[in-house]
Amino acid sequence: MAQKHVTKSKPAKSKSAKSVSANSKSAKAVTSKLRKSKGAAAAQSPSGKKKPTTRKFPASTVGRSSKKVHAKKVKVVKDNAKKATPKSGGTVKRVMAHKNVPSLVGHSVTNLRLEATGGREVSLADYLGQLVVLYFYPKDNTPGCTMESQDFSRLSREFSAAGAVVLGCSRDSVKSHESFKAKYNLGFDLLSDPSESFCRSFHVIQMKSLYGRQFEGVERSTFVVSREGVVLKEWRQVKVAGHAEEVLNYIRTST
Repeated sequence: MAQKHVTKSKPAKSKSAKSVSANSKSAKAVTSKLRKSKGAAAAQSPSGKKKPTTRKFPASTVGRSSKKVHAKKVKVVKDNAKKATPKSGGTVKRVMAHKNVPSLVGHSVTNLRLEATGGREVSLADYLGQLVVLYFYPKDNTPGCTMESQDFSRLSREFSAAGAVVLGCSRDSVKSHESFKAKYNLGFDLLSDPSESFCRSFHVIQMKSLYGRQFEGVERSTFVVSREGVVLKEWRQVKVAGHAEEVLNYIRTST
């Protein structure tokens, strides 16, 4: 009996298997290309790293840009320092809270005598029977103090018509006051209090801070003193703009 020869057929590969095979070959080809490119780059540089390219500039321009930047930075620092100095009043801050300063309204004023412009010695007792507008300011010839003094001087006739005398006071010397008064043609006298005794009697010497440094200075303040020598009104931490007008309005309407 003859035996039949049976040939076994190989099972057909699935489409997914073919796809995986093709992807594998593609990945091998890409890997091979990357290896070749890395080898070429390594051959160009002895250390195996690509050398960074450097851009050359003319010798005359080297460092010019950095100098400009440095100059701008220096200018900004100087401008900020000017704004923050006590002279301009920029960023000087008061340390003590305003609520800790006792009110002087209703209290009699001191009778201390001070040197004043015009070669005189002045006491508030000399002005009994008149209203007195007494303003304290930090320093002669500084922007805020100059503006405030000019505002009071501009309205000096109106204050006089309302029956009030204007006096300014700071820790500056009489010599400084005389120069300040003449320079801006101020229409009233300035009191000199280098010992701070008069200023302290009105609690206007306060702790301030600048660049983290604490120091004592005059807080810009104004007081209206009655004809009997009693404080009627006080303004502390004064903002210069419109302040003289506000004081005049108070004199006209409340005294």
